[in-house]
Amino acid sequence: MSCALSTFVSIIGLYAIISFLYEQLRTPFKLLKVRVIDNQKKRLSLKERFGSWAAVTGSSDGIGKEYAKELARNGINVVLIARNEEKLKTVAKEISLESKVETKIIVADFTKGASVYEHIERELTDVPVSILVNNVGMGLPGGLLKCTKEQTQQIIDTNVVAVSELSRYFFYRMRADKIKGAIVNVSSGTELQPLPYGALYAASKAYNRSFTIALRCEAAPFGIHVQLLSPNFVVTKINNYSKRIMQGGLFIPSAETYARSAVAQLRDGVDETPGYIWHHVQNALTLMFPWRMRLFAAQLVFRKISNKL
Repeated sequence: MSCALSTFVSIIGLYAIISFLYEQLRTPFKLLKVRVIDNQKKRLSLKERFGSWAAVTGSSDGIGKEYAKELARNGINVVLIARNEEKLKTVAKEISLESKVETKIIVADFTKGASVYEHIERELTDVPVSILVNNVGMGLPGGLLKCTKEQTQQIIDTNVVAVSELSRYFFYRMRADKIKGAIVNVSSGTELQPLPYGALYAASKAYNRSFTIALRCEAAPFGIHVQLLSPNFVVTKINNYSKRIMQGGLFIPSAETYARSAVAQLRDGVDETPGYIWHHVQNALTLMFPWRMRLFAAQLVFRKISNKL
């Protein structure tokens, strides 16, 4: 009986290890295959793979701005979408000076409800967008009681409604026009477990993860590539509540470094990724622990941060 139990436990343990390794090595193996094993002469450029126009939301700052600039370096024309017109003009000018591509700006505040999507659709009627980067996001550090009713709604409108509406619209357009493009939904490493003192933000990213993985299955038959991009900490203003994060480091890249890596992984056809090699490593180490242990650790860290705000 003890021998049978030991065998059963060994089988369960082997299954758990194989499952863990599959989840953690799936994307790195894809990148290894594309970049090292496959014939490099057959490796398509981003433009050859997906088309020549991209739309990037939240592109006035941070990851969105640098992602748009990296797309431009790859020869992609870029539609910049955000709420601050002056910042958008600045980014468009920077792109024009560095890369020989076209740019277009659309001023849109995603906290304003349904009218913003009608505005975006009108502005893009004649623009053949084949890459959508749903990057816009909003986060407020601190416990739920620190959020007002208006702020709560704004987070939901920005983090949940925007990714849903724009994914639906561009999926419809690409399918109707038979465009084999890409939809990139930028989530966050906080999608992996609840986050006390950041509950709304993490919950919205958990929605993003579930939504994007499901959308990937629906879009695949039409040749549309859907990618879930889930960065951990990056040096951007959304994290300026922490001096330590803003200092950067091996596991906390600059937005430019992160965007360069993330765009390269889109070009190579990765469908689910943190987007940056050291975030892959960080996730693998973190996910060795049960989610309740990760929850407890997050609670200790973010409660301390919340108390300082």
